[in-house]
Order: sequence, then C-alpha cells, then structure tokens
Amino acid sequence: MDKTIVTILGVVFLAIGVLGFVNDPILSIFEVNGLHNVVHLVSGALALWAVSMGAGATKTFSKVFGVVYGLVAVLGFALPSLMTSLLDVNMADNILHIVLAVIFLYLGFGRGSSATPVSSLPPM
Repeated sequence: MDKTIVTILGVVFLAIGVLGFVNDPILSIFEVNGLHNVVHLVSGALALWAVSMGAGATKTFSKVFGVVYGLVAVLGFALPSLMTSLLDVNMADNILHIVLAVIFLYLGFGRGSSATPVSSLPPM
C-alpha cells in the first residue's frame, strides 16, 4: 500500500513538474517557477526510484520527504518573502506542503515496522 501511494505521488510530482513549465499558476491556484518545477520533477523521480528499490527505500524516502516538506511548509508560513523569492510559493502551496508532509510522515513513521501481526502473537 505504501509503495502504491508513493508511486501515485511520484507520478503526480512528475506531471506537475512538467505542467508547471507550460501553465503558471497550476490549476489557477498554485504558483510555480522554474526551480519549483525542477523540485517537483526531482521529487517525483526520487519517489519512483525509492519505490523501485523496495519497501525499505520507500519508507526512508517517506521519512526524509515528510521532514523536508514539513520544513518547506513552515518556512512558507514563517518566511514567506524568502520562499516566494526562491520557489514562488503562495498560501495554497503552503497548505499543500503541509498535507504532503503529513502523508509522507505517516507513511515513514506512522506505522509499526514489526513483521509479526499482533493476532499471531502467543497469548500471555
């Protein structure tokens, strides 16, 4: 399931990265610039690469990108002029970055890593 979600997000990142070079703002909502588009393309490529490397790499990718997108969201709210000058972000981008951070953090940290289901443990 995690690999499916990261695969879908990776494909969406790639599509948004390409679309951003053709249509700004994206969907008439999200501001982008060339660097922002490249970040989306790299994010998508890394997501798909992580999925191809297996569950461990997908989990690691989710942890790292959860933290990164969380930091990007915080910076977008705390230092909007800096983020606007670098990545051309707006409030819609900041909110989306929070949503992405939550998704990735949940995929990376939110589930136990135990391979033994609780139902198969011997009774105490």
